Amino acid sequence: MIPVTSTFNQSGAPATLTVVIDTEEEFDWNAPFDRGSTSVRNIDYQHLAQDVFSAAGIVPTYVVDYPVATSASSIAVLKPWLRAGLCEIGAHLHPWVNPPHDEEVTVRNSFASNLPSDLTRRKLAALRDCIVANFGTSPLVYKAGRYGIGPETPAILKELGFIADASVVPHLDSSGEGGPDFRHLPDRPFLTEGGVAELPLSVHFSGAMAEIGARLFPILSRLERWRLPGVFSRLGLLERLRLSPEDHGIADLCRQTRAALARGHRHFMLTYHSSSLMTGGSPYARTPADRDALVGTLTEYIGFFTSIPGWATLTASGLATTMRAQAQA
Repeated sequence: MIPVTSTFNQSGAPATLTVVIDTEEEFDWNAPFDRGSTSVRNIDYQHLAQDVFSAAGIVPTYVVDYPVATSASSIAVLKPWLRAGLCEIGAHLHPWVNPPHDEEVTVRNSFASNLPSDLTRRKLAALRDCIVANFGTSPLVYKAGRYGIGPETPAILKELGFIADASVVPHLDSSGEGGPDFRHLPDRPFLTEGGVAELPLSVHFSGAMAEIGARLFPILSRLERWRLPGVFSRLGLLERLRLSPEDHGIADLCRQTRAALARGHRHFMLTYHSSSLMTGGSPYARTPADRDALVGTLTEYIGFFTSIPGWATLTASGLATTMRAQAQA
């Protein structure tokens, strides 16, 4: 269990949007993990979304993994945006393509939290050092590949100079394949031991039974064979929605945000994978039409969010700094 010391007080805060992009190689998500699958052609397409963010005054955080951090072509795309203050660069650990390669490549080991803590630390240190060398900045924000964090992660992050983690997916239980179970963690930003800020992805319930969604949804999921989650969604009773243009249209994202606002949430994290901006780069962009629809949804959502009265935006590191200052006040 990730240690929780305090939950961020959102009372009185405006609706605030933070954008974190899993900036990584493109690979076949249905194939076994492969150390040799390191193509980063998708980075050439990141301008499709960056232009939208820049026009709205939103500064996204590109959490880059090792293939991206060591690719001259990727650095050539992202570094000018960093220098111009249009983005920030964080770290994203895919253990199977990040040295040192001291572990067997397996599904279980794709979650860094399952590796020996010293190996995880050495992998993340190697990634951090590449980012410092190639981007000229020390990353402050971390996001684990496959959301693979555990109880030891905050201490490793603090040791390596990180102030924020963006790996928690509220209401997700991936323990069946060796991953973490986040069902008992807050769905709002919180501080862990040592002052590392945890910035959970925006995953919220909508529908008539949203108030008991955290308790009801796991029961429905265990009854998936009868398609109960889909039935409850179609009836407008309960739907779990993630704030991402991947697999969600604009109506879903707006419904998610309105429902969360109604329940007192004020900080929202929009996420997607960089590979989804390249046709064929991810399961969410199999065709040009898929990719164009995703970019269209992203554009429409930014328009929706920026129309909320008093809306604001914070970078991931900015949100973490605000949380840490509040805790010390």
